[in-house]
Amino acid sequence: MARLPRICLPGIPQHVIQRGNNRQACFGSDEDFSAYAHWLGEDAEKYRVAVHAWVFMTNHVHLLLTPETEDGVSRLMQSLGRKYVRYFNSTYQRSGTLWEGRFKSCVVEAENYLLTCQRYIELNPVRAGMVEAPEDYPWSSYRANGLGRETGLWTSHAVYRELGRTPAERARAYRELFRGHLEPEALKAIRDASNSGMALGNDRFKQEVEALSGRRTAPLKRGPKPKQERERE
Repeated sequence: MARLPRICLPGIPQHVIQRGNNRQACFGSDEDFSAYAHWLGEDAEKYRVAVHAWVFMTNHVHLLLTPETEDGVSRLMQSLGRKYVRYFNSTYQRSGTLWEGRFKSCVVEAENYLLTCQRYIELNPVRAGMVEAPEDYPWSSYRANGLGRETGLWTSHAVYRELGRTPAERARAYRELFRGHLEPEALKAIRDASNSGMALGNDRFKQEVEALSGRRTAPLKRGPKPKQERERE
C-alpha cells in the first residue's frame, strides 16, 4: 500500500513522535537531552516553527508544534535529526541509524484537542512510572506550561493563553487540568491519529483539513470480507 503524504498546514498544530530504531535508547545522559533541546530550539527558530509542548523520553520524543510554512515541520525534523545523530554517534563511538524511519505526525484541532494533547505528552513520564508527578520530570514542557517557568524553547499557543489573563493565572488553570486522568477514549484517539498520520479532531475539523490538504484524514473503513475468506474462517 502506498504511503500517504504528510498533512502539514501552516498555522495548524502537529503532534510529532520520533522513536529510536527498534526502541533503542537515543538519550544516555543529561548532556544528550540538552544537546537535543538546543538544536530543537535552534531549528524551530530557523524554520519558523512554534514549540508548545515536548517530552524527551529515553527512547522516544513527543513534540507539539505549529509551523508557519507547509514544510516547516519536515525541515525542522530533518535538520534536528541529522545534527543529533552525528552528535550521538560521535559521543558513543557508534555508527549507523538512530531513528526508526520517518517520524510520525498528525494535525491537531486546537480548540478541542490541543490542551488534551499537551497533557498526553507531559504525562508520558508518569504513565511510564518514572516519576509520580509531571513537574518531577525535567525534560518536558510541564514546568513551562504548568509552573510558568520561562524557557527559550517554549511558545504558548493561543488556546493556552485563553486560560487566564496573566501568566500566573494560566499556569494555575493549566495545573487544574492535571487533577483528573486522561480518559481512555482520549488516549486511544491521540495514539490512533498519531500512528496513522491522520487528523485529531472532530468531524468538521477533519473535513476542513481534507479540503485544504486534498488528502483523506481518517482511515478507510474496512468492507466485508471476500466470500473465500469467510469460508476459510
